[in-house]
Amino acid sequence: MIMKKIKLCTLSLLILFLSTSAFSQNITNITENTVAYINSDEILEAFPERQQATEQLLILSNEYKKELELMQNEYNKKYSDYITYQGSLAENIKLRRMQELTELENRMQEFMEMAQKDIELQEKDKLVPLRKRIKDAIHAVGIERNYTIIYDLADSGIAFLSPRAVDANPYVKQKLGIR
Repeated sequence: MIMKKIKLCTLSLLILFLSTSAFSQNITNITENTVAYINSDEILEAFPERQQATEQLLILSNEYKKELELMQNEYNKKYSDYITYQGSLAENIKLRRMQELTELENRMQEFMEMAQKDIELQEKDKLVPLRKRIKDAIHAVGIERNYTIIYDLADSGIAFLSPRAVDANPYVKQKLGIR
């Protein structure tokens, strides 16, 4: 009888030890590697397509710069002529030339704004597919590696949130007494 109690006690301790060990290991596995980080800017820079897109945007920018230089040269010539001959010009001609200069300034300003918008649009069009590929890869890695959350160092936002993550809003609202 005493032997049975010793065996039963030993067996109970062994089961308790094994279950505690397994539970502890399980908790470690659950909390291990659940938070990760990436730097999406660094990943974007590593794309070969990014370099190609940058080169294309530089070419476009240079084309706009050349066109603006032509407009600037035209403006400078007209302005120089106006300054040189203003003393000998009739008042109506002076006013017309001043109006031409003002219109040319406005066209240059509109051209610069249009060029800036076009470059920004082209950049967006070229980078959006790359950013989508990065986002999809981050999501896949988050699922594969069993991460709960992945932070992006290049952006203060969260790059990935596991579908298993717990929404703590109700608990915080309850703690604050908010419905």
